[in-house]
Amino acid sequence: MKEEHFFYVPNADKAEQLPEEEAKHAIRVLRLNSDDKIYLQDGQGTFYHAEVTMTDKKHCFYNILEAMPQEKSWKGHIHLAIAPTKMMERMEWMVEKATEVGFDEISFLNCKFSERKTIRKDRIERIVVSAFKQSRKPWMPIVNEMTSFDDFISQKRRGLKYICHCYNEIPKSDFFNDITNITDAEDITVLVGPEGDFSIDEVRLALQQGYKSVTLGDSRLRTETAGLAAVMMSQLARRKD
Repeated sequence: MKEEHFFYVPNADKAEQLPEEEAKHAIRVLRLNSDDKIYLQDGQGTFYHAEVTMTDKKHCFYNILEAMPQEKSWKGHIHLAIAPTKMMERMEWMVEKATEVGFDEISFLNCKFSERKTIRKDRIERIVVSAFKQSRKPWMPIVNEMTSFDDFISQKRRGLKYICHCYNEIPKSDFFNDITNITDAEDITVLVGPEGDFSIDEVRLALQQGYKSVTLGDSRLRTETAGLAAVMMSQLARRKD
């Protein structure tokens, strides 16, 4: 069976050629030529079956043969807000795996105990694009710029809002049990703190803003593990039958 090649093309139905980086891969690595068949992902829920019409050293033109709208495999909007780790490689690994699992949006938080105060959004987006193509997802997760914890929680958000933390003096419910027992397809926003956890004042401030205090289980998880666990639990609880 001939291998199927997928390319990320925003607004694929309105374009006529692959973006520059995708074209380079198609021409130099895959050595595609006229009449070769390819698949396009627009990141907005549609795949396209297309045919290469012409190539040169820098361009790969195509003609769409068929539009294939996809159905989302989970209910609601899954939004992970997480404080990036000091070693960015660990956060990049988490973003890659969460994209493969499937979620809708990621935000990065600058918290009181954060050891990393900046991120390279462009690098994160490249990792998301690669994982999105590899896992053949119809929807591209949104990557947001880093923001302060206070600014993030002060914004109005629809649906269910949770903050994960390790403070024993603040009562917590089980995150997975909570989202599983709610049958409505509500959006989920879940906050995961830095290596030193959120400060207790940040947790209390989040509770004042309508966030619910939760735990991801009995084990004390690394930040990137907690982020991936939160996405996977949300997926399982919101998976369509």
